[in-house]
This record gives sequence, C-alpha cells and structure tokens, in this order.
Amino acid sequence: MRRAQKSRLVTACVLLALAAPWTAHAGDGHDHGDAPAAPSANGPQRQPDGSVFLPKPAQRQLGVRTVVTEEKPLARAVELNGTVLMDPNAGGKVQPLNAGRIEPGPRGLPTPGQTVRKGEVLAFVVPSTAPIERSNQSAQLAELRAAKSLADKRVVRLKELSDTVPRKDIEAAESEAASLAERIAAVGGGLATREALVAPLSGVIASAHVVTGQVVDARELVFEIIDPGRLRIEALAYDPALAADVGSATLAIGGQRVPLSFVGAARSLREQALPLSFRAQGPALNGLAVGQPVRVFLQTKQKVSGIAVPVASLMKNPANQTVVWVKTAPERFEPRTVTTEVLDGVSVAVTSGLKPGDRVATTGATLINQVR
Repeated sequence: MRRAQKSRLVTACVLLALAAPWTAHAGDGHDHGDAPAAPSANGPQRQPDGSVFLPKPAQRQLGVRTVVTEEKPLARAVELNGTVLMDPNAGGKVQPLNAGRIEPGPRGLPTPGQTVRKGEVLAFVVPSTAPIERSNQSAQLAELRAAKSLADKRVVRLKELSDTVPRKDIEAAESEAASLAERIAAVGGGLATREALVAPLSGVIASAHVVTGQVVDARELVFEIIDPGRLRIEALAYDPALAADVGSATLAIGGQRVPLSFVGAARSLREQALPLSFRAQGPALNGLAVGQPVRVFLQTKQKVSGIAVPVASLMKNPANQTVVWVKTAPERFEPRTVTTEVLDGVSVAVTSGLKPGDRVATTGATLINQVR
C-alpha cells in the first residue's frame, strides 16, 4: 500500500513539472532583440514640433536643392483647358479627287511617324469606272485611231500633189491629223492613268487611313501631315472678357515652359465658351499629338504681389494643407502653410505664408515630406 502511494506521488510531481512554463535565458552576447532598437540620433528624423532634422550627408544623398525667394509683382493668371490642333500653315491633308483603288507609292505606303518631303508621291489611286463607261471610251479610242489613219494617208497624198494642191489644204490636213493624235492621247491616258497622291508639304505623317488595295471615295481623308515643331493650341474661355485682357500665355510640357503667341479670339461661342487661338513653336512640342488635351496658362494684364516658387515645392501635410519646406538652419527644415495662385504651369505665386529671403526646398521636397 505504501509503495502504491509513493508511485502516485512521483507521477503527480512529473505532471506538475511538465505543465509549468519553462523560461529560457540566453547567455551573454546572445540577445534575441525583444526590445525595440533605439533610433539613431544622426539620421533624418521628424522633430516633435513638425520640423525635419536632415544631416548634410543625407541632403547630398537625396539631392536636396533650395532657392531663395523674392517678392515681386506677378501677372494674375487663369488656367484654361486647351486642345492641340494642326497649324493650317504647317500641316495638310491628302485626299483623292476621284474614287478608286489604292496602290503603294515608290517607297510603299507611309506609316504614322514617317518623315516625308514636299512633292513626294505617297500613293496612287487607280480610278474606278463602270464597265459600260470603259467600253464607251475604248470604242471612242478605236474611232479616233481609224480617223487618224485616214488623216495621215490624206496628208501623204496631198504632199505628193503639192504642185497642184493649194498650201492651205495641206496645212489643214496636217492640223487635223495632229488634232486626232492629241485626242487619242487624251482618251488613252484617261483609260490607263493613275492619280498620284503627293505630300503638300514637308513634315511627319500624323495619321494614315488606308492599306494596299483599299477602295476609297473622292475627297476621302487618306493621310494627315503635320510639322511637329509648329502647332496651334485652342483654349476655351468661359469668360469672354478674357479675350481683351490677354497679356501672354504659356504651355507647360514636362516641366518646360513653352511660350504661346496669341493669334485671336473667335466671334462665336462653342459649347457656351469663346475659343482662343494660340500659335506654338519649338522642339518641346515634339511630345504633343493633334487632339491631345493640354492646360493653357493665360497671364492677364492684372498684377498680384507674390513670391514665385516651383510647382515641385508644393506638398501636402497630414491635414491636407498646402505646405512648402523652408530651410531655417543648415540641417533643419520647417513646413510653412501657404496659399497659392496659378502662374505659368511650372511655377506658382505664393501670396501668403512666405517672406522674401526664405530658402524653399525645390528638388527633393517630396523626400523631405516623407521623413517620419
């Protein structure tokens, strides 16, 4: 009996030992990193007041650049929706005068983007005629050839009798034979000729709408040719008074400012808006396509006092306010809440929140705004 009680006691001790939690302790130098790592005091970090500490090595690594602000009178601008159009003096359309079948030119059918020269043959159009019409032309050609043969024989006979036949009769016969020859050439050319579609100017093929063997109608658009360095921009102004207040205009393309020349305003509304026409030139236009929507920044004759800063300097804070980062110390940047107005698409006019002489971050401002 005593032996059984002792056995049960040993078994209970073993079960209690297995159920108890085991705690493992690592030796010296074998910490498993349960505690969070302490932040480095020498790295970029956000300060409690919202500013950013950015060491000089980090500024060079992020490519941070700043610009010194200057307050001056700026033109009040208006942003308009515009569309890229073909310049009528630097673009053209190729259309056939007759219906027919398309045949490739000497270099084959041109493709969009291909450069062509003025007067170059792009394609041929073989005129399509009804069978009865072609039969009538063939019959007329046969009659003309028979009449030409008789006229030639009559000229030969009259020349043999030149001593007794008046000179005017011989000349009349020769004139009749020459007239019949020209009529035969005209009718024969009408049966076998092809209409050549030539480039009206030098430029780039903007669009092609045909393939080999396609049948086209008269005046159907076949090719469009443009000069990519000369385009027309049309903007819609819902305030007709802007037409009399145009000072200058610009177009922003990939961070580049392209000046526009104001051509004029239409005298009829389109979709309750007044179309304004501008002329654009320059290599920066090569990235635009006809029909592409663009933004036109119209500088009026009115002035506003402000500070011009690049668009890349504008950021958003957690409250969705527009801010810029101002460098207040060699390694310290502070956010400034600002109010802006449009200027030219590349820069904006800051009307409040900055003072002259502030160093505003331009390149790398996005990376500064992401420091936490």
